Amino acid sequence: MSSDQTLFHYSLLSLLLSGPPTALSLLFLQAPYGKHRRPGWGPTIYPPLAWFLMESPTIWLTLLLFPLGRHHSNPRAQILISLFLLHYLHRAIIYPLKIHFRTHDRKLTGGFPVTIAAMAFAFNLLNSYLQARWVSHYADYGSDGWFWWRFPGALAVFAGGMAANVTADMVLLRLKGEGGGYRVPRGGWFEVVSCPNYFGEVVEWLGWALMTWSWAGLGFFLYTCANLVPRARANHKWYLEKFGEDYPKNRKAVIPFVY
Repeated sequence: MSSDQTLFHYSLLSLLLSGPPTALSLLFLQAPYGKHRRPGWGPTIYPPLAWFLMESPTIWLTLLLFPLGRHHSNPRAQILISLFLLHYLHRAIIYPLKIHFRTHDRKLTGGFPVTIAAMAFAFNLLNSYLQARWVSHYADYGSDGWFWWRFPGALAVFAGGMAANVTADMVLLRLKGEGGGYRVPRGGWFEVVSCPNYFGEVVEWLGWALMTWSWAGLGFFLYTCANLVPRARANHKWYLEKFGEDYPKNRKAVIPFVY
């Protein structure tokens, strides 16, 4: 086994094993940003800058690794990595810019803890390496006779999830930019779940796992669930405590009509 195969193997194992402890810890302690911001987590930085820095490996590391793979000229690999980059071009560049221009005043967003940004940066290094190396090098496209049969449905799942994620984020940023403190979000998926942005991201990476049909894609999907489902639960509880009887009782936390 080559050194890169060894690195890939242990990186994948780390991703798969990190989900359960992440989910368990987040049931009791939420990352201190956004609605759960609180002191005691060390220095902070401007949130748009934090989002850009911690998400940036998904762009520069992916672009660095992809051309080195043996499948870099394969149309399947190129399509897959383009979709991965599409999400992160929004998350690392467009989304931070929208935070900056929609909120205007830095006090509205508060500080983003450097420790949380550093942990997210480390995760994105790991995950970007795994997804880029699988798509560009370790995938066996020659033996995957079901790729083009599976791809349209998986792409629809991915695109639907991304649309829900982006739309919900824009609703939340618009409310924040209008000032006056937190308000109950309305419209779209907000009518059935408290956190359609998280629901959309979970669905999106389910689509990615189906498209890549890989342990790397599955590991990313499972970690996304481990990270976002407990936070959605905490956000839902926060909404209920803050708005009480004024908060819609039919809404679930993250999975429509279920949870």
